Amino acid sequence: MIRLADEVREALAGGGAVEALETTLVAHGFPPGEGVEVGLESERQVRGAGAVPATVGVLDGQVRVGLTPDELARFGPDARKAGPRDLAAAAVQGAAGATTVGGTLAVACTAGIRVLATGGIGGVHRGFPDPPDVSADLAQLARTPALVVSAGVKSLLDVPATAEVLESLGVPVLGFRTDTLPLFYGATGGPPVSARVESAEEAARIAESHWQLGGAGLLLGRAPDEPLENVEPLIDEALAAAAAAGISGQAVTPYVLAHLHRESGGRTEAANRALVAQNARLAGEVASEISAREREDS
Repeated sequence: MIRLADEVREALAGGGAVEALETTLVAHGFPPGEGVEVGLESERQVRGAGAVPATVGVLDGQVRVGLTPDELARFGPDARKAGPRDLAAAAVQGAAGATTVGGTLAVACTAGIRVLATGGIGGVHRGFPDPPDVSADLAQLARTPALVVSAGVKSLLDVPATAEVLESLGVPVLGFRTDTLPLFYGATGGPPVSARVESAEEAARIAESHWQLGGAGLLLGRAPDEPLENVEPLIDEALAAAAAAGISGQAVTPYVLAHLHRESGGRTEAANRALVAQNARLAGEVASEISAREREDS
């Protein structure tokens, strides 16, 4: 059911650096047609860091690890969001399944991939327990030996509550040259991280040590190079609009993102595109460091 692209299979067999990328960003994170270019740019950034991109998605009854540009283009707004619980059903039913962070981590674990990049991870929704909504990303991260690079937590979520859950689950939250968890669009104001790291090499060493001690997932927060401030009022407005429209569950994130992109005059979309690429580059550097250390030890 899982099909590795030849390039990904060869890199893994040879101990090369491989980085997983999700497809929910492609299908639901940007206006129709624009997500594909974001995905392709992420892959270019991964290659520029010396790693092989392994974009994950469900197509034609298979969970695919590594996609061609034509395959990537098939992940449009109609693609099913595929978290860990949805992978098997999407494959058996022949659906196009755009993997979330949690879904991508589940596949990466099976394939032996240790690093993933995204924009922001899922977490605890604002107002919990009404709605009682906590992303499957957190539980999957807690049980998967992989490092995820992101700009923190998705902007529409309760960031402090998510950080508390990650602490309870034993997930290290590292800050890349920052002492606080980035707030997706914003660089400051988030909760403190468990440790600050100054380089990809240092992050790789911490990840390796964490796994040797029996730990699983780690989160590495990278602040955007050009943060946007004062986005919070727009987020509140978008969430209120979603509630008024009866939008709930997995449909909230794409609805809120579309609202933000429209009402900000495209500023949030441009910031989102930039931080996704920046995260992909850093994750590629970490993956390269991890693979180099593993080759030295073998």
